[in-house]
Amino acid sequence: MVDKDVSDDTVYRVVVNHEEQYSIWPADRECPLGWRDAGKTGTKAECLAHIESVWTDMRPLSLRRQMERLAETPVTHQVVTAERLDDPRDDLVAYLSQGDHPVQATAASAQQFIERVKSGYVNIKFTDTRGGTELGIKLDPGAGNTASTDIEGHKGKVHIAGDLTLNYRPVRLTADVALDPLQGVGRLQTIGAGA
Repeated sequence: MVDKDVSDDTVYRVVVNHEEQYSIWPADRECPLGWRDAGKTGTKAECLAHIESVWTDMRPLSLRRQMERLAETPVTHQVVTAERLDDPRDDLVAYLSQGDHPVQATAASAQQFIERVKSGYVNIKFTDTRGGTELGIKLDPGAGNTASTDIEGHKGKVHIAGDLTLNYRPVRLTADVALDPLQGVGRLQTIGAGA
């Protein structure tokens, strides 16, 4: 049973992440990964009051920026014509299964991408689809190749491969991603009965 009369004498600090989201953290501990000191320390109540005064817009920074861009260039509604219905990108699996397509690894740095490859799970974004198509891939352990990669120097290419389901169809994604600038080419291949 917790005694409500016992005071919390812990000194806290206000921390903020890259999305400008705030929290509190014990001041005697190192900031958690992905967070930095926001310059305010004090009791829990003081820190929470500070957060309430400075964090007036709860939306993440990336969402605020995206909404600002949309406000600057409003979206115009397009009339769908028969010609647009024949766009090969309407069948995403078929489109991404035809040849190589530009891809971007979703990671903050080459080191983070390498760590994700080692963990066996990466996100790859096909940049030539409408709005981009980001896919999470569980990598096949034996299918990747980093033999020609200078991991410490962040040079060279990483070959990755893994299976996933896209639009209810099993597919295999393969990609070759250069560590600098985390871009390359990728492709899908349908697998199973629908191939």
